[in-house]
Amino acid sequence: MIENPRLDLLIAEHGRTLTIVLVGIGLLALLATGWVAATPATSTTTQEVDQESIATETTTSAIVVEDGPWEEGTELEDSPVYVLSATPELTLTPETSVPTDETSVTHEVQVHHEAERDGSVFWDETEQQSRMSASVEDGVASSEATIDVEAVRDRQTELQEEFDGVGTIRTVVQVVVEYETGTYSGEQVLVTSLQTTEEAYWLEESLADSTEHSQTAQMEVQESPNTAVIGGLSLVAAIALAGAAVVVTRGPIDVDTARRSIHEHRYAEWISRGSIPMWVGDYHVALDSLEDVVDVAIDTNERVVHDEQRGLFAVVNGEVVYYYAERGQWEQTAWPELELGTQSAVDDEVDEPPTVPTPREDLSEDLPDPDDDDAWDQI
Repeated sequence: MIENPRLDLLIAEHGRTLTIVLVGIGLLALLATGWVAATPATSTTTQEVDQESIATETTTSAIVVEDGPWEEGTELEDSPVYVLSATPELTLTPETSVPTDETSVTHEVQVHHEAERDGSVFWDETEQQSRMSASVEDGVASSEATIDVEAVRDRQTELQEEFDGVGTIRTVVQVVVEYETGTYSGEQVLVTSLQTTEEAYWLEESLADSTEHSQTAQMEVQESPNTAVIGGLSLVAAIALAGAAVVVTRGPIDVDTARRSIHEHRYAEWISRGSIPMWVGDYHVALDSLEDVVDVAIDTNERVVHDEQRGLFAVVNGEVVYYYAERGQWEQTAWPELELGTQSAVDDEVDEPPTVPTPREDLSEDLPDPDDDDAWDQI
């Protein structure tokens, strides 16, 4: 474990409070992480609902009525042009795609003549060719209508003679689709020009159209959990709980020991470890703190010697020794601290106080001479 005297002092003075605060922060961060993950934010957005599509396409076909380029009875489908003499009738087959088979669809086929001059219509006429309710199967409503193109051509000729010199005649084919889906109803009008000559006819454009239906609604959309917030809270929880574990594992720490360690680290460049014999120096000056010893070392340009065995910090300056010891005076640091047990009197009612021998009396006979350089090796 990394030594940090300041951290040790903080733990020594406020260890219990730190543990409670860090554990509380960690638990709150874990609860907040779970809450953020379990309750993601929601937003309101506009979405299209009840979407339905109605699409109509019209195919053309004609049966050959006499031999010629084609055999009689041949069916021509979606031909770009039809020969009038070979195929005098044109069949239109509208097919409407619907959402469900319950949709009601009506197909109406019209031939529309109009007279126009300078781009403006001043007369028109509509001939209904067919109108029927289309049968719906597999989502497709279909029907058939047949146009007698020879009759249409004859009518065009009549109108051109009537409006000769007044305007031009234009003939169009219209397919009107009416539908009811249950949700939506509407109408599609498919229009294309019918061009005819004495020999042939054709439709200029395809008859097709599509319609989209939908409604808008306000929807609440659940967003993804905020990973940045979850990660941050998880990190806070991990750091807080790890800090609480560090406080617990480093404790208990003595406050005075922690403070002394701070001073030792602060003045480490002035302190050397070593052994200080009892006989060194003629004068021994006791100082109040380690800082005072370091100040003397700085003033005298000497080093502080730390005798760990005696618990002593001292500066030797000639015959004068400046020292600081937690155990008291210079003489009291001569011997290691001894823990002696108590003695009990024979009489259970009276407890005799323990007798602690002093170095000068009872221990003087057993312990070596403190002025001897090898005294500590003999202990």
